[in-house]
Amino acid sequence: MQYFSSIAGAVAAVAVLAAGGVQAAYPNRPVRMIVPFAPGGASDFVARIIQDKLGKELGQQIVIDNRTGASGYIGVEVAATSPADGYTTLLGNIGTMSINASVFPKFKVKPLDAFIGITQVVDVPGMVVVHPSLPVKSLKELIAFAKARPGQLNFSASGAGSNSRLAFELFQQQAGTKITMVPYKGGASGASLAVAVGEVPLTMLTSASLLPYVRQGKMRVLAVVAPNRLGAVPDAPTMKELGYPDHVVGSWQGVYVPKGTPHAVVDMLFPAIVTTMKDATVIKRLGTASSAAITSESPEAFRQFWESEHRRWEKVVNAVGAVAH
Repeated sequence: MQYFSSIAGAVAAVAVLAAGGVQAAYPNRPVRMIVPFAPGGASDFVARIIQDKLGKELGQQIVIDNRTGASGYIGVEVAATSPADGYTTLLGNIGTMSINASVFPKFKVKPLDAFIGITQVVDVPGMVVVHPSLPVKSLKELIAFAKARPGQLNFSASGAGSNSRLAFELFQQQAGTKITMVPYKGGASGASLAVAVGEVPLTMLTSASLLPYVRQGKMRVLAVVAPNRLGAVPDAPTMKELGYPDHVVGSWQGVYVPKGTPHAVVDMLFPAIVTTMKDATVIKRLGTASSAAITSESPEAFRQFWESEHRRWEKVVNAVGAVAH
């Protein structure tokens, strides 16, 4: 499959899309982007940052459609059952597209079967933080402190089957600790607030959720979950530096379309989104929450990454018994 280097070339190539008939050049009306979470969350934050630039690249308005509920499943189902014509896209994340299928096996929509991945768009780094009252100043000290008190410490998570819970459980498997998960409603905001007020002593959540509290001195950062150190907390080592190479990728997000969407539409969306994510203003705005703009080499490369993430988290879900019955 060839990916166009210019939007003009792509427009010309997709003037005829519908089998058996002529259709105006895509897109000739607004394009919907379904966000399967509430306004104000990490996914909504990303969608609204790329909304304007992507609309300019496509020559049409991008309409954000927040469809919340069931750990993101409702939005995923709406997207999967929408016409596969390029006018419905989905901003999926690590949870909705690579974890939920294992945690919620009764969900009818299986993302790997129901969608075409266009490209990854961001990676939102995670951080391991503790409340200042916890007498540890490094990950090594935390591990030693927890091992001396098995089952006595708690960590907050944005749900029993969330990526924040599973990422922490993966760390525990490797570190040999027994810290108890406490799920919170309201996504990452509820779980992060619990640590900020001292209700729970530690967590592993996205930097977007934690940095405001870190800057206020309500949390101490022990490590970051990212390929490289974060400029916002340059002294905090990465998990990889500390001996946990599985904790490199954070809470990534990507753009999808329903299966059956014409290849010509995919050929147009891919360069438009890549150009959007390379825009200086978009990168700067994402950087306010230490989020990195990251794009895939091609839809096929994104598919390979997506499948590998699914396999990785399926193993963790099964190992910690996070399957919902």
